[in-house]
Amino acid sequence: MSSDGDNNISTPVAVASCVAMALFYVLILYAPTVILRLPSPSSFYNFMIRRFVCAAISTVASLVFTAYILPIKSWEASLILGVFGIRKDHLWQGVVYPLLLTSLIYAGSLVLNLLLLLESWKESGGGCSSFSKFRSFVQAIPACILTCVSDVSFWRNLVVAPLTEELVFRACMVPLLLCAGFRIYYAIFLCPILFSLAHLNHFREMYIKHNRSYIKASLIVGLQLGYTVVFGSYASFLFIRTGHVAAPLFAHIFCNYMGLPVLLHPRGKGLVSAAALAGVVGFVTLLFPLTKPLMYNDRTNNCPCWLGYCLWN
Repeated sequence: MSSDGDNNISTPVAVASCVAMALFYVLILYAPTVILRLPSPSSFYNFMIRRFVCAAISTVASLVFTAYILPIKSWEASLILGVFGIRKDHLWQGVVYPLLLTSLIYAGSLVLNLLLLLESWKESGGGCSSFSKFRSFVQAIPACILTCVSDVSFWRNLVVAPLTEELVFRACMVPLLLCAGFRIYYAIFLCPILFSLAHLNHFREMYIKHNRSYIKASLIVGLQLGYTVVFGSYASFLFIRTGHVAAPLFAHIFCNYMGLPVLLHPRGKGLVSAAALAGVVGFVTLLFPLTKPLMYNDRTNNCPCWLGYCLWN
């Protein structure tokens, strides 16, 4: 399991730390009512704000704890942030290329949206009518942005959840595992398993709050866990290959926004399925070429131990 060479952190310490951070990330969500005995939130908005605060506390605690036990030789801010993949060098590559790669998985969904847009354009008669609708659409963008910003679900799905999860389950756990001597593919598949633990609380919500049957709740959560393991593996892969936490972060945001990929649709007449298949082929073909470590890093960089190991071994 371990790579050759001297390990800076013992394997049991690294694994125990990752498990502890995963459990802490979930359990702290229930601390206000179970430990602090605070009354239940009066609204969904207050409920989510409370969870945002808990997730933020868990994330900061995990970052501080990880920085303390990692073999960081200097406490210079740029070096510490670099260990967590928070870097400004090669930033646009760390955002654009992984996002383009991720979008290939959603080729079917994107083609379907395009077909629906063309269908709407034809129904409106095209020409001036379509231009008028387009102008109305552009004029409505500020109001739409304001609505999204004021929507707590928007912040949960596209800001707080992706940011805190990527910082804890990628930026903290991956360096720990790699500096403990885990081979890259072990780290890629171990982090998602821990990542899935953070979603086990959904079973409680499905079974108790939503009054689902035990079997139905198990099937729904099982599907969610399977998806989180697959995505978590991909996110860990992006983080290790690029050395940028921005890579899995923006991929995470994009996937949360798009939902599950569309593989077939009756309106597409096979075009959606063909696009989805082409997207998968393109994704597999470009997975390694678009994530070459040297595209995102320089050999002259003062790389942290885990990034240096990934780049040059």
